[in-house]
Amino acid sequence: MIITELVNKIPVTEIHGDTHREVSALVFDSRKVSENALYIAIRGTVADGHAFITAAIEKGAKTIVCEEFPELLDETVTYIKVKDSSKALGHLASNFYGNPSRKLKLIGVTGTNGKTSVSTLLFDVFRNLGYDSALLSTVEIRIGEEIIPATHTTPDVITINKILADAVEKGCEFAFMEVSSHGIAQNRIEGLHFKIAGFTNLTHDHLDYHKTFEEYLKTKKRFFDDLEDTAVAITNVDDKNGSVMLQNTKAKKKSYALKTMADFHGKLLEVDFNGMLLNFNGKEFWTTITGKFNVYNLLLVYGIASELGFEQDDILQAISKLKRVSGRFETFKSDGGIFFIVDYAHTPDALENILDSINDIRTKNERLITVFGCGGDRDHSKRPEMGNIATKKSTLAIITSDNPRTEDPGQIIKEIEAGVEPQYFSKYTSIPDRKEAIKMAIKFAEPKDIILVAGKGHENYQEINGIKHHFDDKEVINELWKLMSK
Repeated sequence: MIITELVNKIPVTEIHGDTHREVSALVFDSRKVSENALYIAIRGTVADGHAFITAAIEKGAKTIVCEEFPELLDETVTYIKVKDSSKALGHLASNFYGNPSRKLKLIGVTGTNGKTSVSTLLFDVFRNLGYDSALLSTVEIRIGEEIIPATHTTPDVITINKILADAVEKGCEFAFMEVSSHGIAQNRIEGLHFKIAGFTNLTHDHLDYHKTFEEYLKTKKRFFDDLEDTAVAITNVDDKNGSVMLQNTKAKKKSYALKTMADFHGKLLEVDFNGMLLNFNGKEFWTTITGKFNVYNLLLVYGIASELGFEQDDILQAISKLKRVSGRFETFKSDGGIFFIVDYAHTPDALENILDSINDIRTKNERLITVFGCGGDRDHSKRPEMGNIATKKSTLAIITSDNPRTEDPGQIIKEIEAGVEPQYFSKYTSIPDRKEAIKMAIKFAEPKDIILVAGKGHENYQEINGIKHHFDDKEVINELWKLMSK
């Protein structure tokens, strides 16, 4: 693609050099530059890409996009000055790949909890409806049946456009994307055209990055503020921040709720570990997905599919065929009668939701044993909250390691323990080794008891001192059960 086509509709401050030059690739990492690539110099939190312009040219870059021209200009290179390189990158990537987000229906889902579940459930619903779609989530990236490993909650904007372009080429009509606050803040969704944006909820998370809850809220809201007037915004009005998301959006506004009046209204009629009987907009149906918090997830799926023009009966029939998302309220029963639940819950709200859902279902004749921890190098303030919630709502809480990263697991555990109220001191113990903690839970459990292992869900690793060691909660449970039940 030539430069004049690439910079179409992008505010350019100044250009120096040939604008009819062919560009072979877009790169924002100077180490990945190839011959005739366009290098975008981005100011990051750790390094400034402008410092690597010379290195990029030496590796073969013939076009440079930057916020400041270097003091010495190479006459064989084209320099393009923009106000914000990070934002320009999104529009360059969209143009380079033929604006794929305008050639299919792109649906983005944001919020603290439920993003992965809703995006994955949408992908599965539309597969049940007979459509090949694309999925961009924390767990995996998919184009139809093709699976691509996921490395970030929201990939960089060049990768997103490449995936969407592949999806268009392979005949996909829809794409479902998990939109993280990091992705919004770092302009990873800049230049994308969203047909529908869905909001799940907003609770305590990522304050290590956003510093304040207000900043976290503003970042999420920006997703809706930037929607075009042809888009639809669907928000959870049972969440106190749901209506805030819609305050400045140009998109058509829609709502969903269980407790208040909304365009898409749901009722939980019956629930057990095998599934739920639900009523959406006056129509009853059964699903094997379970847990009250999942009623909201399914209701958003229903609302999005409705806004895309599908009939109620077809949507509910497709929902009724759904299987559970990996690591999200994933249940299995041992041959000894102990019931295991693995869930990704790693925030106070998510942990409370999963514990409340279990307590709503169980008869109280069974004990509820919760194994959980908190990630290292992340928001410290949620640790005591989670200690309080787990000990209050479990028969026994076993505090352990999650992904300690570069932190001392013992210190993380102390911060979790600080939130335990005195009357619950007898209801918890601490075992830093996660495998040993799960082993203790199994040893303590009796037939019909419930063991919740929370925090990692679909993850198959444990990060300790910068190294990812293989660790899968489901594998560890099965391995320990086989050994201990002999």
